[in-house]
Amino acid sequence: MEPREAREARYYEAVKDKKIRCRLCPHRCLVAEGARGACNLRENRGGMLVTLSYGRTVTANIDPIEKKPLYHFMPGSLILSIGPNGCTFSCDNCQNWSISQEQAPTQYIPPDELVALAGRGGSIGVAFTYTEPLLWFEYIEDVVPMLRARGLKSVLVTNGFLNEEPAREIASLVDGFNVDLKSMNDEFYRTYCGGRVAPVKRFIEIAASVSHLEVTNLLVPDLNDSTGEITDLVTWLAGISRDIPVHFSRFFPQYRMTDRPATPRGTLERAYRIAKEHLDHVYIGNIFIDGTEDTYCPECGETIVKRAGYSTTVIGRNGICPKCGTRIGGVWG
Repeated sequence: MEPREAREARYYEAVKDKKIRCRLCPHRCLVAEGARGACNLRENRGGMLVTLSYGRTVTANIDPIEKKPLYHFMPGSLILSIGPNGCTFSCDNCQNWSISQEQAPTQYIPPDELVALAGRGGSIGVAFTYTEPLLWFEYIEDVVPMLRARGLKSVLVTNGFLNEEPAREIASLVDGFNVDLKSMNDEFYRTYCGGRVAPVKRFIEIAASVSHLEVTNLLVPDLNDSTGEITDLVTWLAGISRDIPVHFSRFFPQYRMTDRPATPRGTLERAYRIAKEHLDHVYIGNIFIDGTEDTYCPECGETIVKRAGYSTTVIGRNGICPKCGTRIGGVWG
């Protein structure tokens, strides 16, 4: 890594014996001189906390915005998607474990280069995704205003594990979020993710108040897929806003959770039915179930967006129902 790519990190404080307390995420790592935090991307160098991942990306692709998944954020668009090499969680079922849990080759993309790339190939901006982009806090802070100045968008696909002060700061900058709410059960987070649920719920509340927000819940058989837990999740979200789109995603065995079967179709159908009683926009991912990818008007039931995989047809103009004139929540242009 070239020295110019290491930057002073935000949100830390010095404590005794030359140690540093990182205040970015709820792990609040106490980092000795020369050591790194749990994320392995923030290091104590002589009493200064340095971010080692600034602008260093493991991959860059032009993806459909629906792949994030974001269904109410400029549907049918393409977006440049990048991610760092690391995560604040250690999920047993991580689908991107080879780039989030292990060291992987990276390439430095300076902010001005990223902004230039973001305007090519029909891309509407940048999605910070794949691993845990909140570890790029300083990079995102630098890049997003540059994107906005060029009329380009920014979205984050994140686990939402951030302390409140930085959460408020980043939420006010970014145009849209998809937050992975893994469970309503704190024991699930502690056992299978190495985290806690309360900070994630607070992040969702903050993001929903200032930006566009969608939520994904991966249903893992016999761990977080009970009727009670699904009901708790959707009623809690509805208490923030019925308008929040929720995506239930099918689990497939992988990484350290290969002994568990894929989510049955019936479980996803049950989750869809329960959620539709409380939320206006519910979707099913990682499996085709007819009609569960489409966006409907919550007032009259008219189809607003028709989807077949990543093929998207927008029927409602600017998010307005062509039948009854209801405005559908989201970012439409």
